[in-house]
This record gives sequence, structure tokens and C-alpha cells, in this order.
Amino acid sequence: MNPRLLIPLILFIFLVAFLAIGLSRDPREVPSPLIGKPAPNFEIGQLAEPQKMFSPESMKGRVWMLNVWASWCVACREEHPLLIEFSKTKTLPIIGLDYKDQRADAMTMLLREGNPYTLSAFDGNGRVGIDYGVYGVPETYVIDKAGVIRYKNIGPITPEILKEKISPLIAELNQS
Repeated sequence: MNPRLLIPLILFIFLVAFLAIGLSRDPREVPSPLIGKPAPNFEIGQLAEPQKMFSPESMKGRVWMLNVWASWCVACREEHPLLIEFSKTKTLPIIGLDYKDQRADAMTMLLREGNPYTLSAFDGNGRVGIDYGVYGVPETYVIDKAGVIRYKNIGPITPEILKEKISPLIAELNQS
């Protein structure tokens, strides 16, 4: 047999293997270059009280969650009831980052649908979101006591993600 005839077969097998690996991955799990790195620092006003500032530095020593959301975001409204229920467990502080929103619209949404956040910072121009690599909302980060990002979820948190990924991670981080 001519070895040159095997080249297309080898290329086909290589292509099938490459596609199989790609199809077996979760498209929601986009690796973030920020995982394992310090959370970008910022200082911006809070949504409800613009004169009060929020900075991730103030959360050092605590495991906390940063949830990027907006009132105009349909997926955020899907996720919102789960965040409300999770906040009732008082497992950790949930800090909202209201992203590219109108302050009045965001406040109306929280008054109408409930407020799961310990506080929300207001990122009306999206500058903080850029530093965090936000390219869609909702996005959620779990940040450890040292201020290092340990997990990022793109899209709405589901009960499965909360139970299987986020809650065990929080428990682990709280023990360290």
C-alpha cells in the first residue's frame, strides 16, 4: 500500500478527534484569564447611595460573590429569583455590579423583584466591567478571602451550577 494514501485518513482521524474534544466541552465555561489572579480593584459609588463608595478592598478577609447584572438584561431576570433565595441563606455577601444601566431602572427592578445584594455598585459606563472582562450579563465571580478570583460563571446561575460548583467552592474557600 502506498503510504501517501494514508495521509488523508490520518488527517480525517485527527480532525474527528479535534471536533470530538470541542463538542465535549461546555460552551458556557469560557476560561477566564482572571481565574487565580487578584480581582481588579476599583472604587465606584453604590447604586442606592451614590455618595457611598464601594471597593473590592473592603471585602478582603471574606469570601464573596460579585454578580454583574442590569435591569435591561433578560437573563438577569431569569437568575434573579435564585439569587434572592440564595441570599436568604446568608452564605456569603453578594455584591451586585449594575452594569451599563440607568440608575432609576435598576432601583425600580430591585424594588419590584427584591434585592439579593448586600449592596450594588453602579457601573453606568461599564468601565469596571471592562477590567473584569465582562462581555455579557449576567456574569458571576466568586472571590476568596485574599481577593483572588476563584470562579467565573458566564450567563445566569442555575440551581445545578449553584449546587454543584459554587456552593462546594464557597465551603472550601471558607475553610481555608
